[in-house]
Amino acid sequence: MSGPAATIHPTAVVDASAVLADGVVVGPLSYVGPGVHIGEGTEIVAQATILGPCRIGKNNRVYPHATLGAPPQDRSWAGEPTELVVGDDNQVREGVTLHRGTTKGGGTTQIGSRCLLMVGVHVAHDCLVEDAVTLTNYTSLGGHVRVGERAVLGGHVAVAPFVRLGELCFAAGGAMIERDVPPFVTVAGDRARVRGLNRVGLSRAMVPEASRSALEAAHRRLFRSGVPLAEALRLVDVELGSDPYVRKLVDFLNTRR
Repeated sequence: MSGPAATIHPTAVVDASAVLADGVVVGPLSYVGPGVHIGEGTEIVAQATILGPCRIGKNNRVYPHATLGAPPQDRSWAGEPTELVVGDDNQVREGVTLHRGTTKGGGTTQIGSRCLLMVGVHVAHDCLVEDAVTLTNYTSLGGHVRVGERAVLGGHVAVAPFVRLGELCFAAGGAMIERDVPPFVTVAGDRARVRGLNRVGLSRAMVPEASRSALEAAHRRLFRSGVPLAEALRLVDVELGSDPYVRKLVDFLNTRR
């Protein structure tokens, strides 16, 4: 079912059960399958594939050769109707693949809003990518990964399944990440380790100077002092825990999946 203002190129194939809101554009040689809902103003540029169940929000732009809503690459999946949910105002560039969830992972892969997914990015089943995240060319997220808002992952980064990446973290290009990345830090290497505070990201996000100073002090205590992490966390909590950004860092490190 298409809204009266939806535009479908004559060479595109759109299943009769797909729901296209007003202003949706489906470009040449694209395919939109059954069980797909696409929100107002979203454009499928050309030669992209949207499979359902899949819900895509408003004002997204999906570029050629992207595939959204394909089944999960997981041996346990047995055809269950899991889904992909994409928010608003995202840029999904050429060759991106976003897979649906699995029942054991809650059934949903979710992309937030205002994200930039560059060429060749892969987001596997049951991932949660929060708002304003940037995944640079050929970044790959394994199943069940969680990426906090405004995180930036450089080119060719690979993230192992079940890893969490905190808010406003930065992963340098080529990083191989097999353990959780705390908020507000930079990581690099194979295997990736904390290298410093994400000062550029914090500045661009307009984090207050007082909070940046508190995070600097917390970073030194947690990652540079040589004190065991449990004790360092206790000291940071006492000395700096009143700062809201330090509070997020401490709470993340105290949480285990």
